[in-house]
Amino acid sequence: MAIRAIRGATTLTADDAREMSEAVVELVTAMMERNGVVRDDLISILFTATPDLHSAFPAASARDLGLVDVPLICAQELDVTGALPRVVRVLMHTETPLARADVHHIYLRGAEVLRQDLAP
Repeated sequence: MAIRAIRGATTLTADDAREMSEAVVELVTAMMERNGVVRDDLISILFTATPDLHSAFPAASARDLGLVDVPLICAQELDVTGALPRVVRVLMHTETPLARADVHHIYLRGAEVLRQDLAP
């Protein structure tokens, strides 16, 4: 079993706590399902949000998925001129039998433009 990092990102249409929750739950669920990850495989998850998002902590929404014993942390993304607005990024650390090349990184709701080389 190897330790792998799975990347993901999503965007919001507005700085809204409800939309934040829906988008984070959708993203984390897709990351886990697409890579065959179950809760016990998770090591930790790092969430970042662009500086224009401050209505809710992204990690709080992951708790709604039952991830109460997984270490989660939030940080603010760099404020880079011209960067895509209202983005939540995720870096999920997990144990998995997948080879690095077989890991599926998930980009949703317009975030696909961030890493066109990784998004399907």
